[in-house]
Amino acid sequence: MEENNLVITFTITLLIVVLMMIFIYVVFIKKKTTLLIEQKEKDMRFERELATSQVEIKEQTLNYIGQELHDDVGQKLSVVRLRQNQLISKLKNAEKEELSELSELLGECIQDIRNLSKTLITEQIIHFGLTESIEREVKRIQKLKLLKIDFITQKHDIDIAPKHGLILFRIIQESINNILKHSRAKNVSIKLEDNQNSLRINISDNGKGFNTDKIQDGSGLKNMELRAKLIHAEFSIQSELDKGTQTSITYYKHFI
Repeated sequence: MEENNLVITFTITLLIVVLMMIFIYVVFIKKKTTLLIEQKEKDMRFERELATSQVEIKEQTLNYIGQELHDDVGQKLSVVRLRQNQLISKLKNAEKEELSELSELLGECIQDIRNLSKTLITEQIIHFGLTESIEREVKRIQKLKLLKIDFITQKHDIDIAPKHGLILFRIIQESINNILKHSRAKNVSIKLEDNQNSLRINISDNGKGFNTDKIQDGSGLKNMELRAKLIHAEFSIQSELDKGTQTSITYYKHFI
């Protein structure tokens, strides 16, 4: 009788253990599946944001190229045409010297067109790097002569994944656009601090500031914050009325 009881007890215990193992396995598989789905969704959000950033950069680049072609290359080509007309009426003693000047001017035009054509490439971070892309954006803003903008960096070459660099560049670009549209600032500073583990970006202005507790969804600030989260970067804004705004981004390289 005791042996029967022991067998029954052992059988029940074994059954309970087996059921518990099955339950734990099912929970584990379910949790793993959930994590995989979440990671897949996160990757899809990142790719969508990357695609959006690429389109935005291309649109801004095309506007910039149009302006440059009209204001710079167009003027040079006009000069070439004028010089050519002058040569048609001369073609005598000084023709060699004048043709040499014409050749140099055409060379400048060709180089300008080559430089502009590079910017047509959507992922400009791959070709220029993050630092040079920021420098080019700063020069574009300086040409507008609406404010003074300074760019401070310790290093020119920053080791960062191109896709993550593109997202960071779009955050910086959007921050600058917000300053131009809303801040009434006269001075803007962009500072990059690059070290082994992280890249810190600080954008500050002396504009009118705003109440950070009343950030509007359409202001672009929440959009910048969401973009930062996609690449595991920290994003913060400190602002005070009549005392300007400071935007900080910290990108951790171990997430590359």
